[in-house]
Amino acid sequence: MRFLMIVKGDPRTEAGVLPTEEELSCMGDYNDQLIKAGVMLAGEGLHPTAKGARVTISGKKTKVVDGPFTEAKELVAGFWVLQVKSKEEAIEWAKRVPFKEHSVELRELSEPEAFPGGSAPLTPPKRKPGTTRFMILLKADENTESDRVPSEKLVAEMGALMQEASESGSLLAGDGLRASKYGARVFYSGDERTVRGGPFAETEELVAGYAILQLPSRADAVEFGRRMLQIHIDGTGIDSGEVEVRQVHEIEEFPVAPDEKPDGWRAKETAFRDRATH
Repeated sequence: MRFLMIVKGDPRTEAGVLPTEEELSCMGDYNDQLIKAGVMLAGEGLHPTAKGARVTISGKKTKVVDGPFTEAKELVAGFWVLQVKSKEEAIEWAKRVPFKEHSVELRELSEPEAFPGGSAPLTPPKRKPGTTRFMILLKADENTESDRVPSEKLVAEMGALMQEASESGSLLAGDGLRASKYGARVFYSGDERTVRGGPFAETEELVAGYAILQLPSRADAVEFGRRMLQIHIDGTGIDSGEVEVRQVHEIEEFPVAPDEKPDGWRAKETAFRDRATH
């Protein structure tokens, strides 16, 4: 089973405050535990929504709104992709995230074989110079929360879009999420951990799918998001929908602290990324 573990945003992340060296070191140690256990497939932080955009389609009207967005507690600030044996195992890993406050949302990823004509995940390409990574977040709706199996038309057209992006060397990852009733949320307060199971009521703020791409510009990411959303709307028959376009952090954007250890979080993260893209 694979789970997307979503880190929720807060005023600090939305202000663009980077983690301290201590926080980065603790997170690096946590990631190292995930990697050694063989459960971490990916993990990234996202830039504040000030660098993002939202694309909405309603009827025949398309609207693009630049960030920032105000509802910080419902925004995505980062994520992990975990491969585990059960939801309970995913929750146990979530409890070990070194947060003193915050929350994460665990959402089960749909496996390709669950869809009509489903196929194996595409192999991600190496990073391309001169590109920026973007995460496209497809927002949930009543259709995705109903746990309905996607139509063959939707699967075929979305698959064709992802195949196109893969052949161009742009697609790094992409998955659909199962309904939130299969998920959970973990809340942190000091050393205390509180777990709440799904489903979650605020459908319009939930994520139903995502794609990560390396593209020349945000405009290219917005256009991909528009195409992705249009396919979803046409394939499900809903009246409107929304995607959010978010820029992904690069390791180089975090300043090197004077006391940073040569074999610390940065070296471990770089080694993991090198292995994941070869």
